[in-house]
Amino acid sequence: MRIAGVTISDTKQLAYALPYIYGIGPARVRVILTEAKVSFTKKGSELTPDEEQRVRSLAEAYMIEGELRRDIGQNIKRLKDIKSARGARHERGLPVRNQRTKTNSRTRRGNVRKTMTSGRRTLEKT
Repeated sequence: MRIAGVTISDTKQLAYALPYIYGIGPARVRVILTEAKVSFTKKGSELTPDEEQRVRSLAEAYMIEGELRRDIGQNIKRLKDIKSARGARHERGLPVRNQRTKTNSRTRRGNVRKTMTSGRRTLEKT
């Protein structure tokens, strides 16, 4: 089964297969499957064509995949263009939403590990 260009696994339960689509998480899966009147434990291969069509139409009613990625990219570009603080953080590759950067931003700053020194520099004799 394909939704928005993403192939949904036939061997996984729908509750776990649908979040492979960008923009659909666990909460949205619950909404989609209850509105489509499909069991959470059904697998993609067990769906009837009618159920498959209902799930597809409900999922595509939301902004997902390419459209969502494009919208998020435009929002970030707008922040950069107006020179906002959040835009500057995006440009520099730093955490954007007030996270601690002294220790917990290894993935955004690179794997930088600095050791604490007493403030004095010792010279080695050669």
